[in-house]
Amino acid sequence: MTRVLITRPMTAAVESRARAEFDVEIRTDTTAMSPSEMRTALHDFDVVVPTLGDMFSASVFAEAGDIRCKLLANFGVGYNHIDVVAAQAAGVAVTNTPGAVTDATADIAMTLMLMSARRASEGERHLRSGQWQGWHPTQFLGQHVSGKHVGILGMGRIGQAIARRCHYGFGMRVSYVARSDKDLEFPTSRMSDAATLAAAVDFLVIAVPGGAQTRHLVDGAILSALPRHAHLINIARGEVVDEAALIAALQSGQIAGAGLDVYEFEPQVPAALRACDRATLLPHLGTAAEEVRSGMGQMALDNVAAYRAGAPLLTPVS
Repeated sequence: MTRVLITRPMTAAVESRARAEFDVEIRTDTTAMSPSEMRTALHDFDVVVPTLGDMFSASVFAEAGDIRCKLLANFGVGYNHIDVVAAQAAGVAVTNTPGAVTDATADIAMTLMLMSARRASEGERHLRSGQWQGWHPTQFLGQHVSGKHVGILGMGRIGQAIARRCHYGFGMRVSYVARSDKDLEFPTSRMSDAATLAAAVDFLVIAVPGGAQTRHLVDGAILSALPRHAHLINIARGEVVDEAALIAALQSGQIAGAGLDVYEFEPQVPAALRACDRATLLPHLGTAAEEVRSGMGQMALDNVAAYRAGAPLLTPVS
């Protein structure tokens, strides 16, 4: 029977299926695997189901010795924690779970946009601290979202889902930067680069993949290009934003606010960022709905089942 390691606890539905269909070991630790654990996993299992934080780097593959593993069935659409080139050179295929995460992640983007614009987390902290003295006309004045201009960096599945919500739900004008034109069912405008996009919009939403090509794509120059009333929203990967530059922009009032679900050195979140009143901070909740996480797990297991049957993998990455 195919020997499978799942690196984090999963929903009951996913764990039940995994135990019924495979010779599975489910790691009970909720933190990322150590390099030693990853090397052992590559040596001892036919398939590993890793997730965010399990850094399968080139050195892990190089130091693993005799690699038994033939598939990393990643739990998550993002796979920048896996060196895919090194994996494939070692004879290990990599899959991910696209599609299952799209709507949930787009919903979190809208949550952050609304919370940041309307100063919701700031207001909640004020109330919970016991400082609230009652309603008055100029308290916690934020910004309207409806009818504003949103810019989306990255127009894949998630970016398009965000754009639809912005257009149909809030009557927003949508602009974007992507590698190619997108044919959507409502008006959009493609801009030439991130700086041009940033300068034009009220909200800049990041929806690009992580990795070396997008690291610090949003840096001090892009933040400076944003209007002072603008908000930055990141539901992609933390390293896409230069976190130090973002903290400086928030502290100086260079931008009006930021809504973040991911962080450059996750799970470490700098005290200076936590102290920014105009920062709305969520603990990576993008796909945190039971049916979504179960769907992701089922898709990962579908790839495991395909591997075992000698069938084509459903969602290979390259």
